[in-house]
Amino acid sequence: MEEENDWFESTVDSMKRSYRLLFLTVACLLCVSLLSAPVLAGTKYLSGSPDLSVSIDGNNEFIPGTTVPLSIQIRNSGLDQIKLVQSGIVDSDDKSSTAKMVTVSLVPGDSPVLVKSDPQMIGDIKGSTSAPATFEILIPDDAKAGQYTLPVVLDYKYLESAEQIGTDSIIYRYVDKKVDLDLPFVVRSAINLDIEDVLADSISAGSSGFITITIKNSGADAGKNAVAKLLRNENSPVIPVTSDVFLGTFNPGDIITAKYKISVAKDAEPQKYPVCLHVTYENADGETVDTPVKTFGIPVGNKVDFTVTSPPAEMNPGQKEVIRITYRNNGSVPVYGAEVRLSAVDPFSSADDLSYIGDLKPGETGIASFKVSVDGGATVKEYALDSEIKYRDALDDSQISDTIKVPVNVTRNQGIGSLLGNPIVIALLVIIILGAGYYIYTRRKA
Repeated sequence: MEEENDWFESTVDSMKRSYRLLFLTVACLLCVSLLSAPVLAGTKYLSGSPDLSVSIDGNNEFIPGTTVPLSIQIRNSGLDQIKLVQSGIVDSDDKSSTAKMVTVSLVPGDSPVLVKSDPQMIGDIKGSTSAPATFEILIPDDAKAGQYTLPVVLDYKYLESAEQIGTDSIIYRYVDKKVDLDLPFVVRSAINLDIEDVLADSISAGSSGFITITIKNSGADAGKNAVAKLLRNENSPVIPVTSDVFLGTFNPGDIITAKYKISVAKDAEPQKYPVCLHVTYENADGETVDTPVKTFGIPVGNKVDFTVTSPPAEMNPGQKEVIRITYRNNGSVPVYGAEVRLSAVDPFSSADDLSYIGDLKPGETGIASFKVSVDGGATVKEYALDSEIKYRDALDDSQISDTIKVPVNVTRNQGIGSLLGNPIVIALLVIIILGAGYYIYTRRKA
């Protein structure tokens, strides 16, 4: 029994020694791993600064008399030249090559351009990147062809230095910077089109007419083989019939008139409607170019319309007589060679259905005469006959009016006329006449 106890105690002591050895081994390995682990390093840039430049995005040639959006690119070519990686350095939020809080200002300088946009804040521009800005500019009508520069002013901040305090703080020192740059651009050789006057000759809805346009070259350059083109403005009821007028050489200060034939839709209201005009020409460089489109208004008068101003004609059943109808031109333009056609329907009939009333100015009247018969069995009431007027407009084009109603009253016969219209009375008269004739015949024979 004593031997068994000794063996048990010996076994326990052996296990304790093994556990102590394992613990010491793990502790040593942990210490070694901690001592051999690398220390985390920070990054610091020791030199560098923004380097900004500007350029026009797209075409840098512009035409006088236009307002255009000028898109420019601001590029930062700044580089971070020396990079330091070292333990204990705290990473900076900004780099010295970043242009911060950039404001772009475009000014006209000595150029003829008018800048219509305010300075723009475009934010931060990192090194080797760019940012856009767009300004609205006006190139005046009298701007001469040539190369100009637009001054661009860039205001920004950049990180001059970053001083680390201890192991967890940095003091930043920013510097304000202002850079003046020049942006080259070109004003092309061009004419500038002005609409001096517009004369509309008898233009009304549903008809054709002429417009005469007086145009001026208010620019500083001449155009060769110039052609003035009249265009319809979207859905305008005014439609050019002739659209091109050759002007030849259009020199600065020249004033030229161009005459165009136009037509107007029937449903046009009396008001002004837009049309467009531009000039195609050869500039000093031999290029064929177009002026900016000019939009202007054409006055359109009332549609030619006629009304009957005379009172309704009075007729009796079985009667035939000449009726006279007075027509008035209610339109805003004169009509020429007007001729009235009357449509006689049952119970009416007419041996002549045409009557000439001649030329009528706006507000003038003309009288048409027709020989009309009424059937004896016509119902006593008011009728309306259809009529229309065929005429020629200011361009000698034939036009036909809308249908015009002509009122005619069929009334009962009065006095002896009413008796003669009664069939019984007529029968009695016939019997009396026959009896009287027979009586006279027998007397003579006796």
